[in-house]
Amino acid sequence: MQGNYSYQQSGSHQASKPLSSTSTLLNNYQSDALLRMVSVRNLSQSQPEVSDAPAQPTLKLAVENNMQKKPSRKRKAGDDPNPRRFQQPPHLNLHANAGPSTTVREYMAGLTPALSEFRPHVPAKDRLHLWIPATLAKTQAPHLTSLPSASTDEQSRIKTTMLASWDESTRITYGSGLLVFHVFCDRRNTAEEERAPASADLVKIFISSIAGSYSGKTIASYTFGVRAWHKLHGLPWEVADADLEILLRAAEKTAPPSSKRKKRKPITPDFITTIRGKLQLDNPRHAAVFACLTTTFYAAARLGEFTVPNLATFSPTTHVKPSDVKQDQDRSGNEVTIFRLPKTKTKIDGEEVFWATQEGPTDPRAAWFNHLEVNAPPANGHLFAYRHKDGHRPLTKPEFLKVVNGAARTAALEPMHGHSIRIGATLEYILRGMSFEAMKAKGRWSSDAFSIYLTQHAQILAPYIQAHPRLHESFLRATITPRTATPAPAQTPS
Repeated sequence: MQGNYSYQQSGSHQASKPLSSTSTLLNNYQSDALLRMVSVRNLSQSQPEVSDAPAQPTLKLAVENNMQKKPSRKRKAGDDPNPRRFQQPPHLNLHANAGPSTTVREYMAGLTPALSEFRPHVPAKDRLHLWIPATLAKTQAPHLTSLPSASTDEQSRIKTTMLASWDESTRITYGSGLLVFHVFCDRRNTAEEERAPASADLVKIFISSIAGSYSGKTIASYTFGVRAWHKLHGLPWEVADADLEILLRAAEKTAPPSSKRKKRKPITPDFITTIRGKLQLDNPRHAAVFACLTTTFYAAARLGEFTVPNLATFSPTTHVKPSDVKQDQDRSGNEVTIFRLPKTKTKIDGEEVFWATQEGPTDPRAAWFNHLEVNAPPANGHLFAYRHKDGHRPLTKPEFLKVVNGAARTAALEPMHGHSIRIGATLEYILRGMSFEAMKAKGRWSSDAFSIYLTQHAQILAPYIQAHPRLHESFLRATITPRTATPAPAQTPS
């Protein structure tokens, strides 16, 4: 099969849509927001409001995870699937061609904001731009900006450009933080006009109120979401960086133990071998999962780069496809298989990851060609799409973890987490003698966050702390880079 299956060079992937079309969408988003603001005044429905009782010293808010509650009864034909959603006039069909998502999940208990014309009920990812600061909406609508000298199109382009700096997952997190901020303001009866621009004191009270209820990272992300909301709408951010740093450091120290994740254990080639023994590699789903596992591991990639979040989210311009795979070799004839990721968490223009053939049952090349033979994924479909009924189904992250961890439990092994693959790959390559700098490049780390992997595993540092380090000189030469190595003493001329 491997001789008959052809795939295109990675340069053939489709280009992303230009920003101009996104700008048009944003214009529609803003028009929709304005119409919602007008129509909400005439709503006969009521939305449960947050209690206006005085805030407690420590405000405990439920963590928003966008999970929809099960309806208490079966919905009938014609029922609104989300009765709390803001309604638009029936004669307007703003979502026919473009606009924000119309499928919106209910707010969680404890995180339902007071009804407001400035905050339509939209997905978390859309809140940054569709939740309009009252100070702007009341004085400058329909422009929705603090730049009155700019035209409407120019204003839309500014916001479109700024929004492009945050990927969807970041916008979702920021949107969740914005919700928590407004629920906090509702509970302390903060006027709409005082929420943006928010005073330094208000932001400090917000952080101190949720400290102890969330992890430090979550509080930081939520605060940065409120700051991004200010910046996006052209409003000043009043909090000094030094003050913010102190408060966020305190939030980290007061985070409850339950908010802290356990350290992810690395998977190893032995783990992968055991999983392989519990799978049926002629089964389409198992073949795709095992190929994904070995490729992600030996490419030192993020699991989310080779899977999709759910069945509806596959996009040829975002997710890797068989047409994004190519072969290459160096001057010595060493072959590598390269996967071009059209878009990643840190690179909107995409990146390349790669692996080489390995010995033994964890060989990613053998697993890859087995997947091609069993599933024959479409060239422009998902890379690890597997046969399902009369077509192909993209491999989702939940499905991947379900199969791998099901096999792990059968083998009496601890279940793995998605990040365990990247940690394990780092450990494996370094223990083989790959230099820290080379591993940093392979893992595509641009900061010293890579050092986290060195402090978690004693075996990596073991050669450096021996009583007789000269016994490990070959290892040290491989791992210490020239710029960090101690220079040899200069020789004195004779």
